[in-house]
Formats: sequence, structure tokens, C-alpha cells
Amino acid sequence: MFDFSELRLPVIAAPMAGGPSTPELVAAVAAAGGTGFLAAGYKTPETLREQIERVRGEVPVFGVNLFVPGPPSDRAEEVAAYLAELRGEAERYAAKLPQPDPADRDRFEEKLDLLEREPVPIVSFTFGPPPAEVVQRLHRVGTHVVAGVTTVDEALHAERNGADTLTVQGTEAGGHRATFHPDTPDDEVSTLELLVRVRAATELPLLAAGGISDGIDIANALRAGATAVQLGTAFLRCPEAGTNGPHKDALIDPRFAETTVTRAFSGRNARGLRNRFIAEHDATAPAAYPEVNQLTKPLRAAAAAQADQDGLALWAGTGYREVSDDSAGRIATRLWEEAGSPVPGDFARD
Repeated sequence: MFDFSELRLPVIAAPMAGGPSTPELVAAVAAAGGTGFLAAGYKTPETLREQIERVRGEVPVFGVNLFVPGPPSDRAEEVAAYLAELRGEAERYAAKLPQPDPADRDRFEEKLDLLEREPVPIVSFTFGPPPAEVVQRLHRVGTHVVAGVTTVDEALHAERNGADTLTVQGTEAGGHRATFHPDTPDDEVSTLELLVRVRAATELPLLAAGGISDGIDIANALRAGATAVQLGTAFLRCPEAGTNGPHKDALIDPRFAETTVTRAFSGRNARGLRNRFIAEHDATAPAAYPEVNQLTKPLRAAAAAQADQDGLALWAGTGYREVSDDSAGRIATRLWEEAGSPVPGDFARD
């Protein structure tokens, strides 16, 4: 079974659902000596299978990330009120709002069947611990299982369920945090501090994720006990990423001066560049996933088609000003060179 300590470059391209994570991005970072994850979220099993085959033809080690479906939010009234609020956005973008489906599971079971039938080296899980029976199924076909966590309690839960490695994700992370419950507030715990806490509670290998944007960040994470680091925002502007043009441009546009955590686009905590949509809807968006995500999907698509950055979910971590449009392989290699090849585990706290 795969072991992250075997990577020549302990740098991982994070799964970024909705377009940025492409087979080309995963393959480029893996070819440089690291690895990466395809984002299965929002994809059909058929599209996922095709992307897996494309990466498998290029590199031997890579992963797939799945969203763990949770129970329906049971917030129908709040969702209905938010739908009514978004009618103005629908008029703005000439888009049609859907009727939300709280029972949508993103075809989780079908994707899991695919990964059992045609195994990949690594499978990671976001939005919940992989159920113990799911871990067992993947272990039987030789797959290394990773669970994303944002607290010590989540880490211990995932460990009890059999996860092999934990991705420790702090508040600086761009896009969705891996919190197990949609209504969990952002705790503002940094990646480094969370890494130290989780390292003290478990002996499982840890991957550090969230706000890692330069070599110093990488060195600090490895010295704090991480086996490798996972980066998403750092790759958003590289040519291999599938990030849409308006999003790429916003990352270097001085008009977007800060990031913030919001539920406005999906009903789950996610960090992105503060824009008009967030300013107008963050306070009223319910903690209801996937319903809110379903409601805003056509709005986001229309805004992208119109290159209106104020209607887009401009996901970005706190280190977004460090992004580069270099190739993904060059970014991974340069960051590791900047880190100075530190030794995991020798971090000394002041």
C-alpha cells in the first residue's frame, strides 16, 4: 500500500472541485515528484472514470477525493427563504433557480463502486469521516485511505474508522473546509496550531493543508510533524489548472483585497475573495448543504459566462497573493527548493 513518506517531493495538489483540479494538474505535480488528487465532487461517475484513466496513463501514484454525504439539513424553511432572496440574482443573470434536493448524495455510492472495481492508489474523503465499512472495502483492494479533519475530535473519529492518514486543514484554507457538519462555525484555528494539536493526539501520518503558500510554510508544517503538505490555491493560476479566467484574474486584481469565510455559495464554510455576492448574502445563507450549493450553481455559471467576478465563488486561501502562473511542476519544485528540504518532526515551538 502507498505511503506518503515515499514521495520525492512531499507536495500534493489538493482536490479542488468545480473545475480547477484536472488530470493535467494532478499528473504534472506527480511527475515532479509529488502527487495530487482528482476531485470527484460534482462529477458523474462516467467523467470521473475517464479522468482517472487519463491520469493512470501518465503517472503511477495519484488520488481521488470524495465528498461524504451527510443527512438532509432539515432546514426547508430557511432554504425556501434563501431561494426567495436569490430571485433578484436570478433576474440579474437571467438564470433559473432550481428546486433544491436535500437528498442528493452526489452519486457517492456509484463513485465508491467505481473505486473498488478499478482501484487507485489513494482515496481521500471530505465533509465527514469515511465510514468504517467503506475504509474496509478500499483496504481490500489495496487503497490508502485519507480523511480530511479540522479538529482533534474529527481526527480521532476518522482514526477509529480506520483511516490511514489525516489531512489536517486549518482556517486559512481556500474553498471548503472539511468540517464534518455544515453548521460547524469557523474556529479560526490555524493550520500549524491544529497540526500541533492533532500530532499530540494521534500517531497517524498527517498532511498539512490550508494557507500554505511558500517554502517557509512548508518547512514549518513538516517540522510540526506533517509528512507532506497539500496545496490548492498555489496552483489556481497555473496553465494545467481548470480555473476559469475571471477567477484567475481576480487572484491578482487589487480590487479583491481580502478573503473571508462564507456559507453564501454552498451552505458550508468556505474561504474565498470577498465580493458583492458575499457582502449581500452571507448573513442570511443557511447552513444547508447541498441545497444552497444547488441554488447558487446556475447563478455562478451565468456569472462566469458574463465574466462577472462579483457573482462568482472566488475560492482562495489566505496566501492567494503568492499565486504564480508558472507550470504546476515548476511551482511544486520551486516551493520545495525554497523550503530547504526540512526534516519532518523537528519543529520547535517558541
